[in-house]
Amino acid sequence: MTKIRVLLADDQDIIRTGLTIILNHQDDLEVVGQAADGVEAVEMAGQLHPDVILMDIKMPRLNGIQATRQIITALPRTQIIILTTYDTDDWVFDGIRAGAVGYLLKDTSGDNLADAVRGALRGESQMDPTVARKVLREFQHVTAAHRTTTGPVVTTQPAPEEEPLEKLTDREEEILKLLAAGLPNREIAQKLALSEGTVKNHISAILAKLHANDRTQAVLTALKRGLVDLK
Repeated sequence: MTKIRVLLADDQDIIRTGLTIILNHQDDLEVVGQAADGVEAVEMAGQLHPDVILMDIKMPRLNGIQATRQIITALPRTQIIILTTYDTDDWVFDGIRAGAVGYLLKDTSGDNLADAVRGALRGESQMDPTVARKVLREFQHVTAAHRTTTGPVVTTQPAPEEEPLEKLTDREEEILKLLAAGLPNREIAQKLALSEGTVKNHISAILAKLHANDRTQAVLTALKRGLVDLK
């Protein structure tokens, strides 16, 4: 079995040690390096070419956002998940803009963290539920502000219609709402009393029907089309 190679970047030795134990306990994951600051993270990423990096934000010499930008520029195939204690708006959006595919808080469970690493390698966006709601609210706010400021468009050509979407089943709508709440597959399966495999199959169908490449794009499309809300 080819293992997913993970690099850890955190200035606290006890955090790196704990994460190493958690991830190396998984049969398909392997921690290949530990960086104590952002500069080390950039250097070790260039040397080791990890599949996934778990990146803290507040580190000496170079913070996690700056390190993420540099690594993504040099190694676009490496997936980076922000793993931090901070969920403030500025950090969240800076991390996403820097190119991180996920944003998790350090109080997440070991199973969720392992699932996030696997999902990141598949190109899936993984976000803590609190963070996901911040992102979706910001998207909602920007969309509403754009509609308010732009006003009606005067044109001699008819406005292009949005591509029609295939109707979701009741179960798919139910799962989509849980995706919008930021729940990972494991928690969705538990909440709906389904197997993880069944949940994955439903999510694949949702992505196809919404013409989305990943979970985040599916939720954003659903929000834009009014299929889900944040209430």
